[in-house]
Amino acid sequence: MKFPIKEIASLLKGEIIGDSDVTIENLSSLENASEGCISFLSNPKYENQIYETQASAVIVKDDFKPARDLKTTLIKVKDPYLGFSLLLDEYDKLISYEKEGIEDPSYIANGSTTGERIYRGAFSYIGENVTIGNNVKIFPHVFIGDGVHIGDDSILHAGVKIYANVSIGVNCHIHAGAVIGSDGFGFAPQKDGTYKKIPQLGNVILEDNVDIGANTVVDCATLESTVIKNGAKLDNLIQIAHNVVIGENTVIAGQTGISGSTRIGKNCVLAGQVGIAGHVDIADKVTIGAQAGITKSINQEGQILLGSPAIYVGDFRRSITIFKKLPELQERLLTLEAKVRNFQED
Repeated sequence: MKFPIKEIASLLKGEIIGDSDVTIENLSSLENASEGCISFLSNPKYENQIYETQASAVIVKDDFKPARDLKTTLIKVKDPYLGFSLLLDEYDKLISYEKEGIEDPSYIANGSTTGERIYRGAFSYIGENVTIGNNVKIFPHVFIGDGVHIGDDSILHAGVKIYANVSIGVNCHIHAGAVIGSDGFGFAPQKDGTYKKIPQLGNVILEDNVDIGANTVVDCATLESTVIKNGAKLDNLIQIAHNVVIGENTVIAGQTGISGSTRIGKNCVLAGQVGIAGHVDIADKVTIGAQAGITKSINQEGQILLGSPAIYVGDFRRSITIFKKLPELQERLLTLEAKVRNFQED
């Protein structure tokens, strides 16, 4: 696919400096770009690469002034990183949405309906009374259970499993191997030491513009709904337990585990390997650092927490400073104890 640089500049609302007749065929980093590629420079640390790059065009900040001659055409924008991200998004849509049609073998049960410009990959299965919107892409080996709803422009990558009665909004991306709507971990202990399974009769609701990473699992609720709200982004290998609610535009990094009935606010950031206990509430705009453990509710908006159990970031850094000095402090304590004993003996 080829794109005139004028179209790209128009999309990004940028100004072309250089050859306005350049044609772009691919996207690349500055270091690895070749002729026909477009790249970006947002970090001044890498400015030297722009003078050596083979890219035909580079997206730069609107106040960028080259220190020496350039061989590439520039597109000046307010935010180069955001601009390149927008370009990647548009390119991804072109690649992802170009697939249409039905591959054999695939199956769709009675009572299910699909919209226009659908792609159904080989060995995909669609159960009864499923409703699928326009421009939805269902890649090979996807399973969609009975009563599922999928909104327009959503993409289910290879091997995704969607249990019965799940609701998926508009423009959701669910990556390979993800499981949506599996049973919550509900077992009642019995007097004889065994456990009785508690039926999980609820569902999962993914609102619009939600991303679910590869091999992530979102369990259904016991009676009502596990909800991932508008714009939330989940990385790979995340466990979301039953009855959890994740707020708008919250992002969660890989290997995080969230226990049942926890409610996370909007615009929160959870780094990798965060663990959250059940029945906990987390306020809006909270940031939780990598490997932090949350054992109680966080009621103050905008806090930054680290450690396990997690504490305010300032307290954590002071504690780490002391922790690193513990061997030295122990040595000093032992020396003082020895002096005290010698003094007493004298």
